[in-house]
Amino acid sequence: MTPKTTPPATAADARTADDRDTDGPRLLARGLTLRYGDRTVVEELDLVVPPGSFTVVLGPNACGKSTLLRALSRLLAPTAGTVVLDGRDIHTRPPKDVARRLGLLPQTATAPDGITVAELASRGRYAHRRALRQWSPEDDEAVAGALAATGVADLAARPVAELSGGQRQRVWIAMVLAQETPLVLLDEPTTYLDVAYQIEVMNLLHELNRAGRTVVAVLHDLNHAARYASHLVVMRDGRIEAAGPPARTLTSELVDRVFGLPNVVIPDPVTGTPLVVPADTRTR
Repeated sequence: MTPKTTPPATAADARTADDRDTDGPRLLARGLTLRYGDRTVVEELDLVVPPGSFTVVLGPNACGKSTLLRALSRLLAPTAGTVVLDGRDIHTRPPKDVARRLGLLPQTATAPDGITVAELASRGRYAHRRALRQWSPEDDEAVAGALAATGVADLAARPVAELSGGQRQRVWIAMVLAQETPLVLLDEPTTYLDVAYQIEVMNLLHELNRAGRTVVAVLHDLNHAARYASHLVVMRDGRIEAAGPPARTLTSELVDRVFGLPNVVIPDPVTGTPLVVPADTRTR
């Protein structure tokens, strides 16, 4: 399935006067230490998400990628350090205020039994609801735009449970789009999808970024990251090993050092971006 049009213009403009007056990056971390019980997962980490970027976080398993994303989205309180969203500590902002600024697609999203595509996408409007405010034409417009942008408008009445993996992932992204936040965070959005659906989702995220969203995604696939990201963050053992544009960051030496993978990095014949080719280490 080919992505439809880019998201509605309101999605790129979903910011308050407070947002527009903020100097510097929209989202950053300073001296961040994250722990689960006595286990330190991330330690004294500094991170800047460039505004308007498609930032991809890479690293081997258990290096702290998903934990970092949870902290950036306010789901995990830091042991030390600060996550700053639009110039303020994210934990000083009310939950609904954060939800109007930042949308999150977690790694293991689960839809309630029997819920339809339209109903799930409509849940993205929670951040815009008030105690006395009824469902409005603006809510209808936001949900319709999100369904159209993700190419699932024709599935609106279908139960989510009946959809393919790629379709379901698009519906979850539609729910995040319906929040109309300028920042979108996604944790491994292509996991468990076959290669065609992976490309489908990556193309969609690329279109969201082109339409004005700042996108932050945790990925495992080095070549997806190199092809689609404008900014890479490479992690190892809870620290940032390298950060910057893919062409400068994703070197053969870095891949070998961080992932333990002997390789050659060549220009992608289609895009010219770095292409990581594993070395042949088979015994003959």
